[in-house]
Amino acid sequence: MKPEGKSESIIAKLSQQLAALEKRDWELWLIVVGIGILVAAGLLALLFPSAILRQGNVRMEIAVSRELFASLVALLVLFNTYIVSRRLELRRTRDAVISSTIQSELIRLQSFTDPLTEVYNRRSLDETANQFMSRAKRLGNPLTFMLVDVDRFKEVNTRFGHLTGDVVLADIAGLLKSAVRGSDAVVRYGGDEFLLILADASLEGGEVVAKRIAESVEDWNNAGHLPHLKISLSMGLAEWTVDKTLDKVLDEADQGMYANKEAKKKAAQD
Repeated sequence: MKPEGKSESIIAKLSQQLAALEKRDWELWLIVVGIGILVAAGLLALLFPSAILRQGNVRMEIAVSRELFASLVALLVLFNTYIVSRRLELRRTRDAVISSTIQSELIRLQSFTDPLTEVYNRRSLDETANQFMSRAKRLGNPLTFMLVDVDRFKEVNTRFGHLTGDVVLADIAGLLKSAVRGSDAVVRYGGDEFLLILADASLEGGEVVAKRIAESVEDWNNAGHLPHLKISLSMGLAEWTVDKTLDKVLDEADQGMYANKEAKKKAAQD
């Protein structure tokens, strides 16, 4: 789920700018219509006094000097040139506004994305989490945070090198993204830690996601990506409520994650 507030404000700003350009476009059309009415009125003013009724027919007799005719033609040409140039300028401005807004939004999104794992980075956490919490509060829906830590990740870097370690992190990020919905968010919380923000999910729903992640990791290990080494993840869940700050719910998830890690260590020793 992308942060809605910022995107909505950008869309609102773009809509306002386009509406202002549309208003200017209509103003140009009103000018065209107004000038057309004035020209028509002028022609009628010249033609009616010269109308002569003969034998049931209206005969128009009008004499216009060459200079006046040339001036009228020149005026119409200049006016049409001005209108066309203004409309082209409005079109260029409209295209520039749309292009600039899209580029700004892409730059903003890139600044919030971790280039290695292609998930949200730590910088985006406050804005993203606040959007989720505001939505959950407004709708009265549950919201769960999940901290995920890659166990013994230093061993991966030591045995296989940092490049392989980067590939492993990218693969794990991919597994996490495939385990959640489009309405959820995955954040790279630290070097080998990730945070999942699960919209409309209680602790029970978070446990379903955790099970799905564990199954995906098991499939990844069975594919033999790292010879003689299996990856495992420690996960901790915490459900947010309106009386909890972001730091509080993250601390609860962190405690759950370390409790999970210690339980696995103890099980391995037994």
